[in-house]
Amino acid sequence: MSSFAIYLIGFLLFVGGLAYGAFLLGIALTWILVGAVTLIGLGMVMGVGKTRQKDHTPTSE
Repeated sequence: MSSFAIYLIGFLLFVGGLAYGAFLLGIALTWILVGAVTLIGLGMVMGVGKTRQKDHTPTSE
């Protein structure tokens, strides 16, 4: 399994926990979904940035 997949699974569990907590607090489902979608998008951007391999550029002589 790739590093990105492991990162994304962990982040989805984190977002799921936050969404469940918000549900238990009585926050409207619409706002829970807005927050979850926003956090998932942010997690994807962060995951790509942390797991992306650096491009190897040839050294100029």
